[in-house]
Amino acid sequence: MTGGMNMADSYRAKSPSVLLVDDEPDILELLELALRKMGMEVDKAGNVSVALAKLASRRYDLCLTDMRLPDGDGLQVVQHIAQHNLDVPVAVITAHGNMENAVAALKAGAFDYLAKPVLLDQLRSLVKSALNLPQAVSPGDRMLLGHGPAMQKARDLIARVARSQAPVHISGESGSGKELAARLIVQSGARHDQPFIAVNCGAIPANLMENEFFGYKKGAFTGADKDRDGFFQAAHGGTLFLDEVADLPLAMQVKLLRAIQEKLVRKIGATNEEPVDVRIISATHQDLAELVRQGAFRQDLYYRLNVIPIQMPALRELREDIPDIAQRILERIRGDANVRFSEAALHALQNYSFPGNVRELENVIERALTLCSGGVIEVQDLLLVPVEHGQPDNASLSSKYPLTKYLDHVEKQALLEALEQTGFNRTAAAKLLGLTFRTMRYRMERLGIKAPHGNDDED
Repeated sequence: MTGGMNMADSYRAKSPSVLLVDDEPDILELLELALRKMGMEVDKAGNVSVALAKLASRRYDLCLTDMRLPDGDGLQVVQHIAQHNLDVPVAVITAHGNMENAVAALKAGAFDYLAKPVLLDQLRSLVKSALNLPQAVSPGDRMLLGHGPAMQKARDLIARVARSQAPVHISGESGSGKELAARLIVQSGARHDQPFIAVNCGAIPANLMENEFFGYKKGAFTGADKDRDGFFQAAHGGTLFLDEVADLPLAMQVKLLRAIQEKLVRKIGATNEEPVDVRIISATHQDLAELVRQGAFRQDLYYRLNVIPIQMPALRELREDIPDIAQRILERIRGDANVRFSEAALHALQNYSFPGNVRELENVIERALTLCSGGVIEVQDLLLVPVEHGQPDNASLSSKYPLTKYLDHVEKQALLEALEQTGFNRTAAAKLLGLTFRTMRYRMERLGIKAPHGNDDED
């Protein structure tokens, strides 16, 4: 119980209350003793009926319920709290290894879970997180642009899951704002002041995965000259965001699953496991369910990560919002410059497919700011490729990937057209494009554009 008195001191002023629901006297006594030493007021119920009656009679700061009860199960307590909109974080106690119950409870709205035998360190961590939950959740509407039904659904889900510790899986196309959604969940939750560790799973070599995720002890292998923490230890108390989780090799998926379920990790070269308190948020642009069917992703890990799914909409699903989104982005990146869109430019943006989603829209606007003249962004400044007649607006998307290569190609074509119109006079071409001579020269060098011999003007 080391550290219990310090926690008690921090909670004593508020005297938070907890409802314990369990029919085993020994477990009740152990949990009651531990919670009282944390400075909490403890109330007890031996079955579902008594628990629901107590929840109706007073407000608790936390409810902790066993899953197996004489007249039902803890899931009924979780569902009652969710259905009656009671502002009470509820956690369930599950039998060791019974992750199906834990996942069911999290889906029903449980804040977190504890596995038997209950470890006091994990209990203290759970209590601290529950009591740190904000009373009102504001997911930051100004940051998630768009008001269409698909975006509103995502925004509502973010607000709901922020108060939970359940694993969240965010899916969506590249550039649709998956990491932003993850950060908004954290900002509105109990871990907002704790570490947020974002990991691109596709960027880590397979032979270094275990080192990076779990850390290692000095002398574990050649070159290990000191102890080093991994991602799990760095995120302890906070959130681990696994971006492009579909890129994890199958061997690493097994190790990751165990770490998530047991809440324990072992450094390479260590003899003992160490507890970690980490919330997992994952994301990918790939279809995880399809990868499971293909055998490329473990089904058990999929179910463990995909407890609460959030789908980020593609920008083309928010066509009515595109003018407003574009205006908000322009206001953010133009600084003090007095620049606006023409009506024709906004119309062109609204009718473009944006395979790169909001990220592509930001790139388009940033480039247009450089190309425009007279303080107005016109259609030609956007450098959008027109859709061929009769084709759907998402046709030939494969030619636009990777996005940076596609955008370089479009920019190079625009520069070459201007240079050809001016007989490769860079000064005149720069003026035509609304660029400074220095910017024009830099872009030509970057894109490998060289003037024919004798046609190159001087600066």
